[in-house]
Amino acid sequence: MGNQPREKCGVVGIWGRPDAVHLTYLGLYAQQHRGQESAGIAVARESGNLDGHVGMGLVADVFTPTTLRRLSEGGVRGAIGHNRYSTSGGSLACNSQPLIERYARGQVAIAHNGNLINAPLLRSKFEQVGHLFHTTSDTEVVVHLLASPAQQEERDPVGATLRRLQGAFSLVLLFEDRIEAARDPWGWRPLVLGRFPDDAPVVASETVALDVMGAEFVREVEPGEIVTLSDAGVQSRRFMERAQRPAYCVFEHVYFASPASEVFGQNVQAVREALGMRLAEEAPADADWVVPMPDSGRSCANGYARASGLPYREAIVPNRYVGRTFIKPTQDERRTAVRLKLNVIRELVRGKRLVIVDDSIVRGTTTREKMRQIREAGAKEIHLRVSCPPIRHPCYFGVDFATREQLIAHDRTIEEIRRFVGVDSLAYLSLEGMLSCMKHPAEHYCTACYSGDYRLDIDNPEAEGVLSHAQMQMFR
Repeated sequence: MGNQPREKCGVVGIWGRPDAVHLTYLGLYAQQHRGQESAGIAVARESGNLDGHVGMGLVADVFTPTTLRRLSEGGVRGAIGHNRYSTSGGSLACNSQPLIERYARGQVAIAHNGNLINAPLLRSKFEQVGHLFHTTSDTEVVVHLLASPAQQEERDPVGATLRRLQGAFSLVLLFEDRIEAARDPWGWRPLVLGRFPDDAPVVASETVALDVMGAEFVREVEPGEIVTLSDAGVQSRRFMERAQRPAYCVFEHVYFASPASEVFGQNVQAVREALGMRLAEEAPADADWVVPMPDSGRSCANGYARASGLPYREAIVPNRYVGRTFIKPTQDERRTAVRLKLNVIRELVRGKRLVIVDDSIVRGTTTREKMRQIREAGAKEIHLRVSCPPIRHPCYFGVDFATREQLIAHDRTIEEIRRFVGVDSLAYLSLEGMLSCMKHPAEHYCTACYSGDYRLDIDNPEAEGVLSHAQMQMFR
């Protein structure tokens, strides 16, 4: 991993449109920021069969015009899509999604955004009774649960399956006659419902995908809800009650989501500008200009400049043809990509006192390289401001932060971090300041990576009663 967190995943699901493949492609393209390791589309054909195509790399590389035409042939009733980065299972071709499997009731395709903390336990139990797994992804566990005799005896097999899961999940499941979209009871990951002008339904991770596809935002899929998209329209049911204390991932607003999206009821751009304004209040600096670290620091830098009264200058230009450095598979490649990706404008930097606004520091190694570039370009002073608190704890719910020992803030003071990254001053936004910019009550956001307050017992996935003795019979 690099200095930045790797992204989660993006999902799309469309039913009742003959151009569902093309629209799904557009939806994935709009959510490319959520994962750059692999992409895939699965379709339900008029013939009743499921088909699909997955591949490693960016959406535009995985899907050629020929591939899209093939997927669209033969009549398409619905489609789901997925952008992936590996929070669980590794960056392997076999883990590309959607996964398509056949079981007693036919075929199913599944795409998942999140991370299941009880997946290793469930997988181990299935393997002990002879189940074979084709991937190393936690998502495949969901298919084995759904196909198990215990779930098939339930009135609602999908709901019964989801009740066995612990952790973060926004899921889309494609069947021959419908799409089932679901969100975990804590609401960790975003998932929204939309509709096209002809009333065909669609779900996606972010509203920016709806905008690009030409669909209207209807509402969020509620935590603990299953939404069915079919020829009958949209139906809703609950598999669990919404958690009394939701766990909306605050990092969606800090970093992950597109500025154009509405996430957890707030526009991301507006939230990031508010974070920057609060940061300027908490950590002012005597400087010549405010400079954003592209691209995710731009919104916060705008807010910081507005609140501080300092001029805003774009003194660092990103190379659009270099992928995000933290997606690179090796540390050496990521370090090389840093200099390829960022070009410092010497005329704007030389002899200046700069406030550099960035969204986060994870390991610190990439940040140090960035600051070295700015220093080499002639900056007189560098005052680094970070629009979230220090990340001191790993995430188990879909953000691939480093292990605790690899997090630069885990056992270092702010002063020690300042010296490591090589800046004249360093300040983070406080936890209280960050949460003050959010719409919902502070306790409704997951801040585990900052505070260590995990909503679930990550060391004991059975602690919440997910696997009772009776439920264990499903593996028999």
